Amino acid sequence: MPKIVLVTGASSGFGRETVKMFAKDGYKIIAIGRRQERLKELKKELSECDIYTISLDIRDKKEVFDAIENLPLEYKNIDILVNNAGLALGLEKAQNALIEDWEVMIDTNIKGLLYITKAVLPRMIKRKSGYIFNLGSIAGNWPFKGANVYGSTKAFVQQFSLNLRNDLKDTNIRVTNIEPGFAKTEFSKIRFKNDDKKADSVYDGFQPLVGKDIANIIFMLSKLPLHVNVNTLEVMPTAQTWAGFALEQNC
Repeated sequence: MPKIVLVTGASSGFGRETVKMFAKDGYKIIAIGRRQERLKELKKELSECDIYTISLDIRDKKEVFDAIENLPLEYKNIDILVNNAGLALGLEKAQNALIEDWEVMIDTNIKGLLYITKAVLPRMIKRKSGYIFNLGSIAGNWPFKGANVYGSTKAFVQQFSLNLRNDLKDTNIRVTNIEPGFAKTEFSKIRFKNDDKKADSVYDGFQPLVGKDIANIIFMLSKLPLHVNVNTLEVMPTAQTWAGFALEQNC
């Protein structure tokens, strides 16, 4: 019987590529995203595959729990959860950032991830089987200018993933936090509020990761033997390294 994979943020980027990779390998897919038209396009592109789409905003707690509760019977026993939905807004210093942007990041990157996880866990635990992939970021490990709240939300994802592993002891459920570096998806376009020129400039002069790179990592990890759990995986493009410490002299 084909395994079932639920992917949030499935309408673009890492999520879309993850859906495509698993679907083409014969998995049953539950694709969740905000943009219904994008989900329709994805389902049409993968018309030979078994895909069930749900258009919702993961920030809406009731909508999330209702959607998981009301899944058709053939999609209820989710084997793999990919918590991909998330975003960054702006790169302003904390003192200049919009509080509304902070709230959106917290509601999406933290609370939305928690809602989906909480809704899916009971059936995984009952069956003593499952794999949860959380999409963190190198921003959760390494500070950089303008990453104030975004980086903090991804640090939460990292710590939640580690604690979730502890809580799920004796359930056979695996948890991996994937922490990508610079990746060219719609991420920067959203961060800079549809300023294409500004978003594209982020990737000038080097080869960033792309959605397929992260999808491939998730896919490969899912194929590891059941007794193997990769707790955390930080991945950057070869061109990217750490920025080092900043010094302010004569102050």
